[in-house]
Amino acid sequence: MLKLNSNERMSQIVIHNQTIYLSGQVGAVDEDVSAQTLTCLNKAKNLLEEVGSDKSKMLSATVWLKSMNDFAAMNKVWDQWFEDTLPPTRACGESTLAHPDLLVEITIIAAE
Repeated sequence: MLKLNSNERMSQIVIHNQTIYLSGQVGAVDEDVSAQTLTCLNKAKNLLEEVGSDKSKMLSATVWLKSMNDFAAMNKVWDQWFEDTLPPTRACGESTLAHPDLLVEITIIAAE
């Protein structure tokens, strides 16, 4: 097992048995849900590339929205971001996030 980008609370990347687990990715608190979604996805992409993987190897995603009223806006960005590859499995739910101005958080599991 390998843990990367770690601090006292968490690791951003954990690799175990050729599976990559990413911590929840969030955008900036001053962004709208579309921008936050794009930021989350691009941060996940960068972390996967850091360990030699890419978005085509994403196996599963969990999307947490502050409000399901943002579901359509998040999906628009999601669909565009995955235009060039098949998306992973996905679950989406509504949740209170760590900061009141965060609108979306995305966790990813991917293959090496």
